[in-house]
Amino acid sequence: MIEIFFDGLCAPINPGGVATYGFVVYRAGKKLGEGQGVVGEGKGMTNNVAEYNGILHAVDFVLKSYPGEKDITIRGDSQLVARQMAGEYKLISETARKYAPIIRRMLEGKNVKFQWIPREENSEADSLTKKAYERHIHAKKR
Repeated sequence: MIEIFFDGLCAPINPGGVATYGFVVYRAGKKLGEGQGVVGEGKGMTNNVAEYNGILHAVDFVLKSYPGEKDITIRGDSQLVARQMAGEYKLISETARKYAPIIRRMLEGKNVKFQWIPREENSEADSLTKKAYERHIHAKKR
């Protein structure tokens, strides 16, 4: 089974800041990979856009790197996003209606569980979002 930990950040303000994501992928306690990046900056950028991009990029990584993997658990500390993806909350926002169907199509044919976890259990993915933000700010100063 593959385990994905995802996170997103929109800083220094939400909405309208720099949206970044991070993810870490494990199997049986062994790290298979990680990723981080900037979604965008300014209008339209929110924490939720960043969180959904964390899932999107993590799933893309898994599908390309481990295409035969059928069992995937996806964990994040955004209760809203995790529960929307699990089908427990309705997709009301424009962001949810945009990203959730894309991610669900990507995961068709897989046995997938979405799970909310406390922030303390998501420190690795959280750290990657902050690194992406710092790298972006540093690059802008050059």
